[in-house]
Amino acid sequence: MAYTSPAGTPQIRPNRKSNLLGRRQIEALIADGHYIVIIDNKVLKVDAWLPYHPGGDKAIQHMVGRDATDEVNGFHSKETKARMDAYQIGRIEGQWVNFVPPIQGGKFRSQTELVGVSGDSSADIMPSVDNSPSPQTSADPSPIFEPADRAASSIRRRNATEKECSGTSSASSVSSVSLEDTHNAPKMSVMDARTQQEIDLDKSTYPSLDPATQADIVHRYRLLEKRIAAEGLYQCRYSSYAIECVRYTFFFAMFALLLKLGWYMLSAVFLGCFWHQLAFTVHDAGHMGITHDFQADSLIGMIVADYMGGLSVGWWKFNHNVHHLVTNSPEHDPDIEHMPFFAISHRFFDSLFSSYYKRIMTYDAFAKFMIRYQNYLYYPILCFGRFNLYRLSWEYLLLGQGPRKGPAWWHRYFELAGQVFFWTWFGYGVLYKCVPGGWNRFAFLMISHIITMPLHVQITLSHFAMSTADLGTTESFPQKMLRTTMDVDCPQWLDFFHGGLQFQAIHHLFPRLPRHNLRRAQKLVQEFCNEAGIPYALYGFVDGNRVVIGKLADVGRQAAILAECQRTIAEGDFGMH
Repeated sequence: MAYTSPAGTPQIRPNRKSNLLGRRQIEALIADGHYIVIIDNKVLKVDAWLPYHPGGDKAIQHMVGRDATDEVNGFHSKETKARMDAYQIGRIEGQWVNFVPPIQGGKFRSQTELVGVSGDSSADIMPSVDNSPSPQTSADPSPIFEPADRAASSIRRRNATEKECSGTSSASSVSSVSLEDTHNAPKMSVMDARTQQEIDLDKSTYPSLDPATQADIVHRYRLLEKRIAAEGLYQCRYSSYAIECVRYTFFFAMFALLLKLGWYMLSAVFLGCFWHQLAFTVHDAGHMGITHDFQADSLIGMIVADYMGGLSVGWWKFNHNVHHLVTNSPEHDPDIEHMPFFAISHRFFDSLFSSYYKRIMTYDAFAKFMIRYQNYLYYPILCFGRFNLYRLSWEYLLLGQGPRKGPAWWHRYFELAGQVFFWTWFGYGVLYKCVPGGWNRFAFLMISHIITMPLHVQITLSHFAMSTADLGTTESFPQKMLRTTMDVDCPQWLDFFHGGLQFQAIHHLFPRLPRHNLRRAQKLVQEFCNEAGIPYALYGFVDGNRVVIGKLADVGRQAAILAECQRTIAEGDFGMH
């Protein structure tokens, strides 16, 4: 295809997909506000897709400037990945060194700022390692990447804009800084030293972060994915869902029968069991683990979540996709951001800025009190977890936080109709019409919701006890998932109670894997971990709860010590007056 150059000379327009882009070109594009993601060495500019993405814009924002090949493969079908080629603007050669995404505090230089900077424009792209488990690198250190072993790497403050809006925000990821900044690392406080200790512990426990080692882990992980696919583990066992439907029908029938007989409190117990079990199917549908078709699984998820349970699966996807990408990151993972009630890291004492909620998680007087006793309050607070899910669902739907264009444009309206349907049959039909008396209604409401509490324990169990340290941008996707997630060991006959959530580490590695095949995949993942030298965290349900309570108690003690130190300093002369 011909075009005319500024000088008036006809030129041949090259195929944009074949353009070889250097690191600085990509950096400049991101500095200009473009959303650049790298998948299979293809450079994608996904600005136009951002408002259409069914999984939410934040999931994409956390992948900007990164090689997101494994993350994208885990969440998307082959058909969806093929459609991504429409956004390709070029390609890279070799192994990409990740930037810190802007949403995580990364700083990028514009084309003007890059003019005159010494070095090749393709620096920090390493030799190709796609077919080799042990690549060698000739890359120079990235001018905007500060490695995790640098003392101040995990404690840099956010950029000036966020400082202005938050005042006390701190960064949880390794911040992108200039070379000049790295020579003047600030002196670490006690809390900063604790952060560094956690980083050092993880680095001594898990494989090295050098590119060759991490590339080998990725190579083995991709071979594992092919083996899982070859063994047919991505194929859903619909016979297992037939058994699930029998269980759901039993719980709902018992709820309806006991309600009619006037046994209101026992009826509430069965309704709670019904909701508890339904959540597992919603989780499967949200990950396209049932039919593997986006619209079909979305429809199943919305009917089950909204019409039967009063919760938004759209909100869940928006939240859960981010959780899968930045697992256990105090500033970015909404699944561990429960201030002022829980803090699973001392870093929450710094009143962190949540990139998900766009607000400061203030460590105020109320939070200080709650955190000191959080190990005692853990189970009581989780009894009310479902009410918080209602709130989050309503915010998402009423404020229109989901995509209003693209394949999911109609989901919001279908879910709003589901909310009306749910509160009509449950709120009006059951609570108001069928349960007599104010106290009976209150007791029915509380019992039916408290019965679902084990679900919230199951959700938090697999992450609260695991690492919250940031090891930097060189850490591979599979290692990070296994470092921040644990599995729960249980007999096979109890799988129905856990609903697949007991295999969270495996699920984080392969999100679209149907839950009834997770137990079969466990042995393959264990083999992978042994070969790659990655610890595989596996606890019994009771032992896992003990570890979580111990973690909460440890952070609570840190909060008490910090409060005492602050009180002593506030008194002056260390309390001698």
